[in-house]
Amino acid sequence: MSTEIKSHEAHSNWYEKVYLDESAKEKAIQNWKNQKQQQTIGGWIHQRLLAFAEPFLSTEKQWLTVGDGYGFDANYFYEKGITVVATDISSTFLPLSKAHGLIKDYSVENAEQLSFEDESFDYVFCKEAYHHFPRPYLAVYEMLRVAREAVIIVEPHDPISKMPILLAARNLLDKLDTTLLQRYWKNRYSFEEVGNYVFKLSEREMDKLANGIGLPGVAFKGINNNYYSPQTVFEPATSSSVVFKKVKRKLAWHNFLMKLGLMPSQVLCAVIFKKLPSDSMREKLKKAGFQIHQFPPNPYLQK
Repeated sequence: MSTEIKSHEAHSNWYEKVYLDESAKEKAIQNWKNQKQQQTIGGWIHQRLLAFAEPFLSTEKQWLTVGDGYGFDANYFYEKGITVVATDISSTFLPLSKAHGLIKDYSVENAEQLSFEDESFDYVFCKEAYHHFPRPYLAVYEMLRVAREAVIIVEPHDPISKMPILLAARNLLDKLDTTLLQRYWKNRYSFEEVGNYVFKLSEREMDKLANGIGLPGVAFKGINNNYYSPQTVFEPATSSSVVFKKVKRKLAWHNFLMKLGLMPSQVLCAVIFKKLPSDSMREKLKKAGFQIHQFPPNPYLQK
């Protein structure tokens, strides 16, 4: 059995191993509802990632979520009256989320081989799932195939791509011994227990991927958002919360370091366009903090 098939099967069965019975699954759904309704830190973190999609929201557009194991990403669009289909390789939670009224439509899908026709959806949204895929580039090509306008990917940011000092240190140490840096950078080559290599996202990576297949441009936005903790996830995200104040102080400090160029954003959103956005959409994106990279056409493939 190939490595990717083993990883696919491990991902598909993961929820069943973690949630051993129906009561555990119901509790997971209820916990998420509580975080959302009670405005907890966990809900605040989740909403900040979903907010990347805000400039593109319209009830006239159709969306697909990929790697949406619980259907919680699709719920964000569904509650706004937007047509959306939730997909994941596992069938554990999507039927349950539909039964709870969190989503309307779902499909059990392997992201590397989606069953939908070409250009079936206006936008494809993939949040914190890209790094789980055994062959993520295949998944990106599939998402682009079924999208009409753009694919939106939200993932941890690859720090070395934005830190010249770290890159220089890596190059120097690798010349001496390629194993030296691994003694200190423990997750340089890291794998999850379900078998996949942990990919991180970079602007350059997405620029090359999109430009190489003749797409017109990419937009990027980074934020700091790595403040999840099992101990604080149910704490209120309010100005009166001592715990939340501590989180906001961390956020302010990290934002300051990022502004100085001393650290990259913790999370990166990459929007890969299949066609260039309109002038009004460009303005929306700029106001929302996105940076747009428009590629020159390939002069050797022009008619």
